[in-house]
Amino acid sequence: MKRFIPFALIAALAFTVAATLSASAQSKPLNGNESFRHEIQRAIDKGLSWLEKNQDPKGYWSTADHPAVTALALSAFMGEPTGRWKQGPQPNIDKGYAFLLDSAKPDGTIHRGQLVNYNTAISMMALLATNKKEHEPILRKARAYLVSSQSDFGEKSKNDDVMDGGIGYGSRYPNSDMNNTLVALEALHYSKHLVKDNPANADLNWAAAIEFLKNCQQVPANKQSWVSADAKDRGGFVYFPGNSMAGGVTNTATGKVALRSYGSVSYAGMLSFTYADMKKDDPRLTAVFDWLQKNYAIDENPGMGPQGYYYYLHLMTKALTLHNVNELELKDGRKINWRREVAMKLINLQKPDGSWLNDQTARWWEKETALVTAYSVIALELIHRGL
Repeated sequence: MKRFIPFALIAALAFTVAATLSASAQSKPLNGNESFRHEIQRAIDKGLSWLEKNQDPKGYWSTADHPAVTALALSAFMGEPTGRWKQGPQPNIDKGYAFLLDSAKPDGTIHRGQLVNYNTAISMMALLATNKKEHEPILRKARAYLVSSQSDFGEKSKNDDVMDGGIGYGSRYPNSDMNNTLVALEALHYSKHLVKDNPANADLNWAAAIEFLKNCQQVPANKQSWVSADAKDRGGFVYFPGNSMAGGVTNTATGKVALRSYGSVSYAGMLSFTYADMKKDDPRLTAVFDWLQKNYAIDENPGMGPQGYYYYLHLMTKALTLHNVNELELKDGRKINWRREVAMKLINLQKPDGSWLNDQTARWWEKETALVTAYSVIALELIHRGL
């Protein structure tokens, strides 16, 4: 399997548990948005109806190889605003969770033979969304595994390698990257309550995780040779130190390659800082938020065009919801209601059967209908709660 396929899935990746996020996002008065909320609810219902009809009889969505896809779909059902999918027997939900639980291994991992860290983290988020006591032993073991997977390539307990502190796919892909780090930090952040009464449980080295995030950000404090001096990249993120999915620009005089920042991974950086409990006024967090405001786009993933487009909208919605952002101030000074823009875009892109997919590119599985439909439903659920 090529490396870039899982990156797409990580998209949801996540970051993905609308139900968990919604617990921290308070519902607001309708303030004239009642009609719009009904419109969003209709799109959510159609999307979930498509997922319900297109579940494999064995309980998974899309592929049995990656439980994360099923976890993402389950998170979409769990986050539905009325809560109706949590009420009474729901055969398709029960079958989906049975598939996830059957993917759990004795060492704490949750996977089907591939991409262990990635599948474990995303599956944790779906299990956390149920808030069921019977899932807690599996979640504690999974959490301990993710903690143990944090990278430490040089001398032990020293940040002497740019990959230290992050988390990667594992196995054939040992280096840390932003998306595996994001989903792991998300799962660890939301599962802290499971270990708070047992100080003997080892926790992630959160300071080291922040150091890895810094090593992926285009800021003056990052002295790596690939960091761009161009103001249009300042504050944004790359996929991992020395690698950007958006490519780079070579200086013809010096031969130096400056990497480009791009939208989806910069929202991953913003979310990761937040999961690591960084204060909102920290210069690193304000720098990435400033980049994202200046590069706001609704028709593409900035720096990537149509690639990872639904992932971008998904992570944008999660990050801005978590930060309680109601308006974005663009570089021309205009202030826009991002919730309304994203919701209208997703509603207009929804297929007549209730699904979504990327019509322009198959990269990162965005022609995989179950994946993209789950991305879109979760985003709309968060927007619905924010209106």
